[in-house]
Amino acid sequence: MTKKRAPRAQRPRMLDIAEVAKVSTATVSRVLNDKPGASDEVRQAVLAAMDMLGYERPVALRAKTEGLVGVIVAEFANPVFAAFAQAIETRLARLGYGALLCSQSPGGTTEDQAISLLLDQGARGIIFVSGLHADAAADHQRYQELRSRGVAQVFINGSAEDIEGTFISVDEASVIDASVRHLASLGHEQIGLAVGPNRFLPSQRKARAFGESLRTVLGVTDPAPHIVHTLYTLEGGQAAATSLLESGHTAVVCGSDLMALGSIRAAHALDLRVPQDVSVIGYDDSPTMAFVDPPLTTVRQPVLEMSAAAVSSLLEELDGSPARRVELLFRGELVVRGSTGATTQADRALA
Repeated sequence: MTKKRAPRAQRPRMLDIAEVAKVSTATVSRVLNDKPGASDEVRQAVLAAMDMLGYERPVALRAKTEGLVGVIVAEFANPVFAAFAQAIETRLARLGYGALLCSQSPGGTTEDQAISLLLDQGARGIIFVSGLHADAAADHQRYQELRSRGVAQVFINGSAEDIEGTFISVDEASVIDASVRHLASLGHEQIGLAVGPNRFLPSQRKARAFGESLRTVLGVTDPAPHIVHTLYTLEGGQAAATSLLESGHTAVVCGSDLMALGSIRAAHALDLRVPQDVSVIGYDDSPTMAFVDPPLTTVRQPVLEMSAAAVSSLLEELDGSPARRVELLFRGELVVRGSTGATTQADRALA
């Protein structure tokens, strides 16, 4: 019986790669043969085209890592964390570093376990995305111990006074104020905030900014009845929005896109239409939010810019720059879509 030969790996066709990378076949040839004459951006485009087409990179072009960097994200239930992870990994790869990705999950891997794993693998630095550094109730000794071991650290979303390192955050005050002003311009006077647990710094900042905006824009003297702290989940958003809508609010600003989707579900459960009866604003601008029904008005986090800044800050520290506590604030953008509209509920009475 004749044995069948294993299929050979498909050889790259330069014309196909050139078309995807939008370069000439001569340029593809230079990159594949590791010859000079192509910029780093062009080389990256050619390699990305090969990956997209399913071609295996030549051995000479496979990543030569300068070192390993750990990336710990809160969890992947929220799509924005996956976006951060991808942006950070891509940026590190372009600069010659390998990325080791860890995620936390309730009842699963903890942040401390992820740190131990990364240290065992020889990670020289760690980027934390919405980690325990943002939790006022958490023990921050873990970060001080990492610092004493010479491990570089950068933190995205959240800040802590007792941790040395670079913090990358969105300017909460500006985007929350823009959200309130947008809703007020549509005639909404009863605006609520559904946000995460108060022990998290981003939640505290959102709530504080929301209260200041209510006072400035609508003359509200006591913002407390208009703020509900809950979980950063779809179910948390639904519970918070139900409470707000039943107390007469016609618009809900949410601390995440998942919470906004929960708020829309709450409105539907109360036989209210979005945006005709209730307006909803999310936070993050996760990749699919333009395609939900209705398309979600939301705050866009500048994920690519924040990720690039995090990687640059970490590599500066790895190159010998002294660690210091600094926070870089990035301006978010209110992206107006179909989930907000003029209020029609002036005469509505809820049971």
